[in-house]
Amino acid sequence: MIADHDLRYTLSNELHARPFPVVSAPSVVAWLAIKAPEDAAGRDREADRAQLLALLDRYGATHPPPGATHWSGALGRHQLKWECHTEFVTYSAFAPGAGARPFDPSAFDVFPADWLDRMPGVRMTSALIEVSRGDDDRWAAGLETGFEAESLAVSSVLDGAAKIAGDFRIDPAGHVRFALHVSEGTGDRRVGRIVQRLAEIETYKAMSMLGLARAREMSGRMGLLDRDLARLIAEMQHGADPAATLAGLLGVSAELEAMVQGASFRFGATGAYEALVLSRIAALRETRWQGRQTFAEFMARRFDPAMRTVKSTESRLMRMTEAASRAGELLRTRVDVDRSAQNQKLLESMDRRADLQLRLQQTVEGLSVVAISYYAVSLGSYLLLPLAEAWHWPKSWLSAALVPPVLAGVWLAMRRIRKRLH
Repeated sequence: MIADHDLRYTLSNELHARPFPVVSAPSVVAWLAIKAPEDAAGRDREADRAQLLALLDRYGATHPPPGATHWSGALGRHQLKWECHTEFVTYSAFAPGAGARPFDPSAFDVFPADWLDRMPGVRMTSALIEVSRGDDDRWAAGLETGFEAESLAVSSVLDGAAKIAGDFRIDPAGHVRFALHVSEGTGDRRVGRIVQRLAEIETYKAMSMLGLARAREMSGRMGLLDRDLARLIAEMQHGADPAATLAGLLGVSAELEAMVQGASFRFGATGAYEALVLSRIAALRETRWQGRQTFAEFMARRFDPAMRTVKSTESRLMRMTEAASRAGELLRTRVDVDRSAQNQKLLESMDRRADLQLRLQQTVEGLSVVAISYYAVSLGSYLLLPLAEAWHWPKSWLSAALVPPVLAGVWLAMRRIRKRLH
């Protein structure tokens, strides 16, 4: 029998790991997204799991299997859904029936206050989603009191299956509000998909806005570095000290590279979250309702400029890094050329010194021949003096006779030694 890949079933099941909730109308959904603090090294999945188990134990609910990244089940009168993502975890509690009043903050009482105080992270966003069915006119009238008119977005979605509304503002209780009005004949599973997409739009929108905060944080320092880079390049053109200019360029390049490394993950995540926001809105298949702006139009006016700012900052940072790198390469080339010229002058100076040393050596060799010949003549005179006395030669004649052959012999000997050395 053919063997399966070790991960075949795991990867296949991953496609079905996060099913959409089943939501009836009317109902109230409390959505909570928790992110690790910015100074944390990353998500502590064991702490996230322990926090979930503490909530489940309060209600006597069953535990998820070890290593699970999602769970759903009954939590008292609520239905709880828990999901663990790369940067955040989400809790969504579904309560059947309408609330005591529109967007009642007590819907979040399913999450005990002391349990929230021990949350291993910070709230990224929380949302109240009210699901209703029935009189359209009454629902439309409620929009005027439940939302800010200036930023309210309303649209009909999924070919008239439902209408959605939201202003993406945080209410006094600290939650973002969404209203979902379901048409007759729309099934609970389809309602669940709409609720999930609304919650994801808000969550991914909040996460992507972290990139804007990082871009604003970096923009001031980037402006200073940009001026420093322009000044250093101008100094290169005006012939400033290359070594000092190169040191300044290396400092700017190092800081820019540190900024790139520090922001690359956040900017990359922002692009991914932006794509998710737009894809979730596109999946709703919006059509205009009573002349109101749609969610897509709201994002085009409010969200897209923020994302363009992030992309512009990222592009500017990369351009500055490349410009600093090119300037550094040019300056290093200039320094290498200057060093080559200095080395050439040094070699010429060494050649002159070698020539002088050769001449001095030749002079010393000439003096050496004379000195050696002098001592050789003296030794020869002492050696041949008895013969000269026997032949009645004066000592001076003997010395004079020895000088020519001794000089010639010493000179020839020195020449042979020099030839062997060279």
